[in-house]
Amino acid sequence: MKSNPNFLFPKLASTIEELRQLSISEERKKVLRPLVLYIQRCVQESKTCNLNFICTHNSRRSQFGQIWAKVASEYFGISANCFSGGMEVTAFNERAVESLKRSGFKISSKGKGNPIYAVSFSENSDPIVCFSKLYDDRVNHVENFAAVMTCDHAEENCPFIPGAEVRIPLHYKDPKEFDGTDLEEKKYDERSMQIASEMFHVFSEAEKQG
Repeated sequence: MKSNPNFLFPKLASTIEELRQLSISEERKKVLRPLVLYIQRCVQESKTCNLNFICTHNSRRSQFGQIWAKVASEYFGISANCFSGGMEVTAFNERAVESLKRSGFKISSKGKGNPIYAVSFSENSDPIVCFSKLYDDRVNHVENFAAVMTCDHAEENCPFIPGAEVRIPLHYKDPKEFDGTDLEEKKYDERSMQIASEMFHVFSEAEKQG
């Protein structure tokens, strides 16, 4: 398997070049290691890996996780189904959507309240369908998946996730605390780029060791 950046929208490809230069601490790499090992095992067994990114509201961090993990899997040629869900249904936050647009994704939506978004990263790939939902929603894979816990609240309040093969805590700070401030765009972009850089690290390591 070899990485393939050429299928991406040009602006997104440029963003990925930037994020791959971001440093990840050794401490954080240890936190990411269980996810690397899970994907590596799937590769070695010639199985599609199923990842479900779970946060309380499925509105920001878990959506970032699903989207960037899917792009990373395509970039490195690793078969993966990437999902996201929450403990409550709200909506895919518009600030997070705008941050992804700034990174180079092309995004359309339909519906109100809890819109369904089509997030495109390539002319030749199906868009990623995103909306806020429970982690066990029928559109998510119901068994044999890695539950990636992107916030400590969901980690603490959801002690058992049916169908999960492994449970991987991978907590991120919530950009929500900067809503309505002068730092809003900056902090959403920082969080998106952090999650993106870590997903690219994870799939890169899995590709090298698979």
